[in-house]
Amino acid sequence: MKKIILLTGFEPFNKETINPSWEAVQLLDGWHEGEFVVHARQLPCAFGKALKTIHRAVEELQPSIVISVGQAGGRVDLSVERVAINVDDAPYADNQQRQPVDQPIVNGGPAAYFSTLPIKAIVHELREAGLPASVSQSAGTFVCNHVFYGLMHQAHEWGTTMRAGFIHIPYLPQQAARHPGTASMKLEDVVEGLRIAVRTTLAHTVDVREAGGLTH
Repeated sequence: MKKIILLTGFEPFNKETINPSWEAVQLLDGWHEGEFVVHARQLPCAFGKALKTIHRAVEELQPSIVISVGQAGGRVDLSVERVAINVDDAPYADNQQRQPVDQPIVNGGPAAYFSTLPIKAIVHELREAGLPASVSQSAGTFVCNHVFYGLMHQAHEWGTTMRAGFIHIPYLPQQAARHPGTASMKLEDVVEGLRIAVRTTLAHTVDVREAGGLTH
């Protein structure tokens, strides 16, 4: 029985015609290697609805590992998120024209959850492969963090051994062309980065100990 890896990406939002997270994740649907097989699912960029979609996918597939991926226009690297916080504070409306402000994702839930992916090992291996990467200390307060927190809460409530986390990725070049001066990353590099993230997670039950903090 192969281990199931669930990768999720989002539909386009905020006037973009594509979302690099889904463009990359869908290319890995069905990828299998030795002990695992990957399933990809698209999430709506909508508060509440996105969580219901990923919860259903987890219930259906019973994955060993879940890596949710999202677009972060303006970031310069593959940002492996450390922590999800229990707040929705949208800078603009989602795709269903909802814009929660200072609302908890889970009423009475913990203030935050930490990723259970080997985040520093992933960053190390990405850099070894020549891909820019870093540990990120904030997944924001839009739908990406909403999904990240809700996913970790689901794992906590179930008491499951499932490991999960979130990776933010930059714009694709065709998006950056419409945002002069903004960083981008080629689709093939993002896909390779996600392959490395999957393999590294499978190889590390305990994270490596390397500096990855910030001074501010």
